[in-house]
Amino acid sequence: MTLFAFMGAVEAGLIFSLVGMAVYLSFRVLDFPDLTVDGSFPLGAAIAAVGIMHGIDPFAATALAMVAGFLAGLVTAVLHVRLNVLHLLASILVMLALYSVNLRIMGRPNLPLLAADTVFTPLQALPIPGYLALPLALAVVVLAAKLVLDWFLATEIGLALRAAGANSRMAAAHGIERGGMVALGLGLSNAYVALAGALFAQAQGFADVGMGVGVIIIGLAAVILGETLLPTRTVILATAAAVVGSLIYRIAIAFALNLDAIGLRAQDLNLVTAVLVVIAIAAAKLTQPGWMAAGRAVRVRQLPVARGAREDA
Repeated sequence: MTLFAFMGAVEAGLIFSLVGMAVYLSFRVLDFPDLTVDGSFPLGAAIAAVGIMHGIDPFAATALAMVAGFLAGLVTAVLHVRLNVLHLLASILVMLALYSVNLRIMGRPNLPLLAADTVFTPLQALPIPGYLALPLALAVVVLAAKLVLDWFLATEIGLALRAAGANSRMAAAHGIERGGMVALGLGLSNAYVALAGALFAQAQGFADVGMGVGVIIIGLAAVILGETLLPTRTVILATAAAVVGSLIYRIAIAFALNLDAIGLRAQDLNLVTAVLVVIAIAAAKLTQPGWMAAGRAVRVRQLPVARGAREDA
């Protein structure tokens, strides 16, 4: 793998680490499987791209993308909390609706940004190569996003949100309204995802309506892989694990696709993604203490049933 390919993988890993932190917030903290991210990622890209092409400052357009992502998460929360729609179904409905919304925003499936100024344009004036400047700038953004999330989850509202996700009955007994916490958590989660979409579009030079397919899998892979490699006893470590997991995931994908001996090509990306997710899940299971004893216990409990079945035969 060349240096440019490696730095490209680091760049993508940093952008998708925002998705990893968002998935950690919704999936781990709130215990809410949120598929809205597959729609809010291209929503952020579409808002930023259209805003920039209409003369809006790139930083303001990126902020608008985050607001749109927050509103998308809010809609999912309203469907689940107010209309009692199953959380998975509510997020799927919003994801499907966002596909049409994104087409409406862009007016076409793909919108290029090749001649427009973006949030990364000022980096061209720096006396360092572009393949180093962009990852460094993204690292600063990711660090800031991580610190903000760590700070928020340590505040009184953040602790209430964590309590609502861990035990809703206990939270209700302490006067915490779960519906409001779900709305706030999903809003913040999708704002992070929309930020990632906006940065991805500006880094790649285009926004595409199909760029959100499989984003939830990438976020889950980052969280699971990070939790396998790092301890997650505290929020600070858990968010750091999401960032590290995303980086390792993207580098592993790039390494697999650039390894000529394996024979994989770009069209094998989904296959490699699925295999890496399975490996991460299996590694997480194998690192759990007592997994071998648990497996023997299951086999012992199944043995009398099998013996009885043979006697009956």
